[in-house]
Amino acid sequence: MSGEIKLTNRHALRVLRPGPFRRYIIGSAISDTGTWMQVMTQGWVMATLTTSAFMLGLVQLCAGLPMLALTMIGGSTADKFDKRKILLITQYIQIAIAVSIGLLIWRGEIAIWQIFVFAAIQGVSNSFEMPTLSALVPELVKREEIQSAISIDRSVFHGSRVFGPAIGGYLVSACGLASAFFANAISFIALIVAILSLPPRLQGTKQEEEKRMSGIKEGFRYVASDKPSLAMIVLIATQSLCIFPIITVMMPLYVRLVLHLGADKLGTLMGASAIGAVVGSIFLIGLPREKRIPLMMICATAVTLAVTGLSRAPSFYVAMALLIVNSLGLATNFGLCSTIVQERAPDYLRGRVSAVFMLSFVGLMPLAGLGVTSLSDLIGMPTALVIAAICYGAITLLVLARVRKQCCEPALSESQAGETPPPIAATI
Repeated sequence: MSGEIKLTNRHALRVLRPGPFRRYIIGSAISDTGTWMQVMTQGWVMATLTTSAFMLGLVQLCAGLPMLALTMIGGSTADKFDKRKILLITQYIQIAIAVSIGLLIWRGEIAIWQIFVFAAIQGVSNSFEMPTLSALVPELVKREEIQSAISIDRSVFHGSRVFGPAIGGYLVSACGLASAFFANAISFIALIVAILSLPPRLQGTKQEEEKRMSGIKEGFRYVASDKPSLAMIVLIATQSLCIFPIITVMMPLYVRLVLHLGADKLGTLMGASAIGAVVGSIFLIGLPREKRIPLMMICATAVTLAVTGLSRAPSFYVAMALLIVNSLGLATNFGLCSTIVQERAPDYLRGRVSAVFMLSFVGLMPLAGLGVTSLSDLIGMPTALVIAAICYGAITLLVLARVRKQCCEPALSESQAGETPPPIAATI
């Protein structure tokens, strides 16, 4: 487009200069590592308490229902109030959750219903944390740096998946299941320190502040009126329904019942699969706008083939290779979907638009967690994986083909933004 800055990797990496974004990303890297340690360990705890994929899906249901109900409220809250205070509250809640579960496991009193309760509390916290974080990252950089910032943020998130589960697996083997939860609680301190160091959002014009106070419906109206943004949300919803339950819910049972391996191998497998996600996220740094949709089509095809192959590959090393390919494709498409939505969203609506985006991801997890898992219990895990893969590939390629041209064009909010940096970036 006219006046668009052509990104290079060197230019894109300028977002890591000293300032708010770099402080945030360091704290996030430490905290995310602890979170993935807990995710892996909690999945293993559930796998030792039950052999039903449906029961694992119920954990997703307990976490997802609050998010389905509250995520839009969380996005609206992020637009209206200080994002730093919202994030601090959510970190304190998650520390309490991690410590509580760790103590129950340490005392040998953990039960499935308790995990359900804590999952629900976690869902309430995530309803406010996820749209707030998603809206915060673009505010820490200039508008033309949003793609780079999101790419680096996703790279750190997925990079923590490489180390977190692996560290968690070996920590569990050495010190017991409770240790991973206690370690996660400590890791939140790094992100809390980073959040406290961020400057407050500067006040915008009177008109902008009035628009920030408008209702939740404005986020839905904007997404419905912007075809590329709506298409990206449909793509994320498709990933949530078809693919993510396989990785986030069923993997402990896959490792235990199909591969016949233990918690350490589960951690290694999850960590190895994250390598592809890291590569996919890093690859987005400096990617030209016109190459986004063709790359997304290639990635959708790769994910379809990888999950199909996973259904017929009980070997540990073959499964590891396929998971790397799968995570590369998913991370690339997720990062590009997020970039397109965030670039096109007006600043005053970013929290609510982020909430709609998150709703299409985590809000559908209750249905997704029960859908694929129930199908797996009914017809077997291998066949369920094949059906999920085919549905994902067909829907994704069709949607991308319909918006290929529009996604190469800037939104009205982009063209109006000019070179004016967002509020926090102006304080660097």
